[in-house]
Amino acid sequence: MASNRSSAGDPAHTLALLWGVPLAPTAGRRGPRKAHSPAEIAAVAIRTADAEGLDAVTMRRVAQELGLSPMALYTYVPGKAELLDLMLDTLYAAMPRTTPADQGWRARATAVADDNRALYAAHPWTAAVPTTRPPLGPGLMAKYEYELRALEGTGLDDVRLDAALTHLLGFVQTCARTAADERAAQQDSAMNDQQWWEANADLLARVLDPARYPVATRVGAAAGQAQGGAYNADHAYEFGLPRVLDGLAALIDRPDRA
Repeated sequence: MASNRSSAGDPAHTLALLWGVPLAPTAGRRGPRKAHSPAEIAAVAIRTADAEGLDAVTMRRVAQELGLSPMALYTYVPGKAELLDLMLDTLYAAMPRTTPADQGWRARATAVADDNRALYAAHPWTAAVPTTRPPLGPGLMAKYEYELRALEGTGLDDVRLDAALTHLLGFVQTCARTAADERAAQQDSAMNDQQWWEANADLLARVLDPARYPVATRVGAAAGQAQGGAYNADHAYEFGLPRVLDGLAALIDRPDRA
């Protein structure tokens, strides 16, 4: 069973697929032109993942959607692992690249965060794919270049520049994963957070003793009333992003950071 993480396939085949180059120089005449492009294959797989989740994407399913036999699809894409990298790189290449009117680094970093959040919102399955070993395709490299430029000129050395970007994107991905969990809970219970808490209010009142947990009950009640539930994805993002940027500002503004 293929692993749903990036770069789980054969590196040579993956890079050849993403960059559109042959594995080795070929002599003589080229073979017949293939009926489908990698972009078409990626589009079908992405559409399936968006509608039904990443587990629904199989080589057999994609082949069927394209009118191919499973074995024929393997002549285009070596396997599910390489297909996943193609899907991710396709989305990275197509994702928005916002240029904020304010040219300060905070505005640029906010744009990077918002762009990634939009990608996760449009394709929720991407937030759950581990990318600690990312496929170095053209889409990923264009994304990385754009994102690094948001923090270029802040005085951070290259190692800290990469670490700062990783910290920022990690926050966005965590928010996206939790938002996906929130949506799943609503679908499973057929209730939003506020409806669930209201439906269980009497039971909770019987078991939670405010005298024993005074701070927790006070703060929990205030947050729940303000957010409409124990957790609100929009509130968490809107509160957390400025705090992340404040942390980066403390690093950027420190005269002894070197």
